[in-house]
Amino acid sequence: MSMPHSSSSTSSSTKRKEIYKYQAPWPLYSMNWSVRPDKRFRLALGSFVEEYNNKVQIISLDEETSEFSAKSTFDHPYPTTKIMWIPDSKGVYPDLLATSGDYLRIWRAGEPYTLFECVLNNNKNSDFCAPLTSFDWNEVDPNLIGTSSIDTTCTIWGLETGQMLGRVNEVTGHVKTQLIAHDKEVYDIAFSRAGGGRDMFASVGADGSVRMFDLRHLEHSTIIYEDPQHTPLLRLAWNKQDPNYLATIAMDACEVIILDVRVPCTPVARLNNHRACVNGIAWAPHSSCHICTAGDDHQALIWDIQQMPRAIEDPILAYTAAEGEVNQIQWGATQPDWIAICYNRHTEILRV
Repeated sequence: MSMPHSSSSTSSSTKRKEIYKYQAPWPLYSMNWSVRPDKRFRLALGSFVEEYNNKVQIISLDEETSEFSAKSTFDHPYPTTKIMWIPDSKGVYPDLLATSGDYLRIWRAGEPYTLFECVLNNNKNSDFCAPLTSFDWNEVDPNLIGTSSIDTTCTIWGLETGQMLGRVNEVTGHVKTQLIAHDKEVYDIAFSRAGGGRDMFASVGADGSVRMFDLRHLEHSTIIYEDPQHTPLLRLAWNKQDPNYLATIAMDACEVIILDVRVPCTPVARLNNHRACVNGIAWAPHSSCHICTAGDDHQALIWDIQQMPRAIEDPILAYTAAEGEVNQIQWGATQPDWIAICYNRHTEILRV
């Protein structure tokens, strides 16, 4: 079943399919769209194999043949908890990719070889490392990356993409600040576009709270929401157009909670049409009132939240990926007509 779409988009590109599929050699978990203007249909995929040796693969769609192909595959220790391309929509920075797992690593994309640039490790004097659950790369200042960890902290890293040394940019990083963000494990972190888009970020964690921070005033944080049962919150995502709104999901929950920072502690909406637990949330890059959710019920749903605070009963689009539980969803920042999902060994991009 393909998603319905407006007739205007079809007339201009009649030969383009509604769905493109790619099958990877291993189960997939993390995924991210490239935002470089010269790499339109490029995605990075992270394997999910329960052992030390895992993989990251960069794939791209050949628009002539309508087929995805692997451009580069490289080894990665442990599964990547998140993967993200540098948010460089103008293509002025080196073509970098970051991954989190035991540490934060920076890679330089290439075909067929992707080069390891550096590992960002805050724990120099110990063999033990607290795994990183997630990270976010600041869109306004790509020299900032924030990580979240099971050791209750968030760390903001300063990245130097370096001057040219000979022909090679050296990429290095240093800790700008580390803070205890929650009482328990921190599961996700995301920069907000509010106030210039550089200094504000939020985090969620096992204590069931959403907390907001400002890099200019780190001595205090704001609790935006606390789950009444203190259920751990696993994900958060800021609305791409309206920095007042963010979405979060609780562990094993079939609903997505939409929050308004101006009305703390009370959700403005609950999206609860999923019939099994929700795994992913992605706001539209180009619209403040659309969000996509995906879950173990094999579904990706798109919602229009325009009528908030009136209840939102049903999604406006539903796509059922019959073959598996959808564990990841990404809405292409430079490709607002396309959503990517992962299930089992498959990635699909769906035209919306």
